[in-house]
Amino acid sequence: MSILIYAESAEGKFKKVAFELASYAKKVAEKMGTTVTAVTVNAGDVSGLSKYGVDKVLKVTNDKLGAFNAKAYADVIKQAAQKEGTKVVILSSTTDSLYLAPLVAVGLNAGYASNVIALPESTSPFTVKRNAFSNKAFNITEITTDVKVLGIGKNSFGLIEADSSLAEEDFTPSLNDADFSVKVESVEKVTGKVTIADAEIVVSGGRGMKGPENWGMIEELAAVLGAATAASKPVSDLGWRPHSEHVGQTGKPVAANLYIAVGISGAIQHIAGINSSKVKLVINSDPEAPFFKVADYGVVGDAFQVLPVLIEKLKAFKAAQH
Repeated sequence: MSILIYAESAEGKFKKVAFELASYAKKVAEKMGTTVTAVTVNAGDVSGLSKYGVDKVLKVTNDKLGAFNAKAYADVIKQAAQKEGTKVVILSSTTDSLYLAPLVAVGLNAGYASNVIALPESTSPFTVKRNAFSNKAFNITEITTDVKVLGIGKNSFGLIEADSSLAEEDFTPSLNDADFSVKVESVEKVTGKVTIADAEIVVSGGRGMKGPENWGMIEELAAVLGAATAASKPVSDLGWRPHSEHVGQTGKPVAANLYIAVGISGAIQHIAGINSSKVKLVINSDPEAPFFKVADYGVVGDAFQVLPVLIEKLKAFKAAQH
């Protein structure tokens, strides 16, 4: 009857979202008087999960699962849930888990609520608060199925430490050839950078940067802040920046603690994709730019004058802290 989470990892290390899910699941488990079990795939050392309240880990080690495969991974999670008699399965809102969640729900004949942003309002009946309409509104959803699948919105809950005694168990699910009907030919990875998915801060540039040759300022500001770099859709369409940096409703969603938009006018699709970010700072020379309507802080000015001063001030501030 324990609550089950899928603790995502990459290259043998847990992603930040795994600890956020554990933190969330621990609080739900306390409400329901049960424990938290995590299922991992080729994760290596799993002891870090105990810091966030996980009581048991089902460790799956299988070379065939080296590359992400939604069908096979969903089957692993389904079998783990059935083994544990789980009634609540909790997944994240990463790209991988957005593929997984519907498959897991179908496999378990479960109701699925995506974009969950808070602990259940009630566990009997089971109701959760969700983002809706591209993060412009909330709704309260009741899940009436016996088994429930929740997709937790990125950066919506945070990390809460709750030390536990961790039991580790090797788990060997039954996988068949049908699980691998989709083959992964290659995986392209960005190295040496903070990823958009894991970043606390994102610095994003738009056409106001005037060309790819000016991106050094965006990268320098990101380096000072320990941030990820991103771009608007027109920028990636023009080939100034790789599509992996395209954020917005039609690109990667962003739910950072701080989102800095430089030279981005603020098309509705872009704003919808970054609206879950906690604080939005906009730098734009056009005082009528739509982005200012949703910004927490706005700077009306030329980015080529504002950014060098901002970078200099931040460097001086950081130096004073040491």
